[in-house]
Amino acid sequence: MKIARRILVGLAGIIAILVVVGLFLPSSVHVERSAVINAPATTVYGIVSDFSRFNEWSPWYDLDPGATYTISKSSSGEGATFAWQSDDPSVGSGSQQIIALEENRLVRIKLDFGPQGIAMASYALKAMGDERSRITWTMDTDFGFDLFARYIGLMFEAWVGADYERGLAKLKTVAEKDFPATSDGDS
Repeated sequence: MKIARRILVGLAGIIAILVVVGLFLPSSVHVERSAVINAPATTVYGIVSDFSRFNEWSPWYDLDPGATYTISKSSSGEGATFAWQSDDPSVGSGSQQIIALEENRLVRIKLDFGPQGIAMASYALKAMGDERSRITWTMDTDFGFDLFARYIGLMFEAWVGADYERGLAKLKTVAEKDFPATSDGDS
């Protein structure tokens, strides 16, 4: 009986420590990655603001070839939506909606992961001359008082950051293919 009591007291102590530490963990997460693309901001904006092109550069598309995707009738513009459903936990299910646009400069997106919560994402573009641009992909989410989510949030920078890096590399390939640089000097 004394051993069982000690075990219970020990477990209660561990749980108490985890709760107290969890209260001091960040309640929100910001992930950000950037890339320079050898294509103008207009080309890149045309790709990231149109959900019909999302899977061309999505870092998650190749993870589950059996996933299903639903795009709203209008695949671009404010209010356009893109939903996905997958049995693969690395893809999951959810939806995203374009909530604001600044032509050739910014796309803001609301991400809905169902029971896992809501996040905001954006693609900010900056022209770097006539044929180059910088894109910055961000995600922000707030966990509130969900202590378990706060612990998981500690890994978002690495997890989501790696996905964003893969996605930006794919986006670079797609955009540069859409806008090939001319190197032969012809006008």
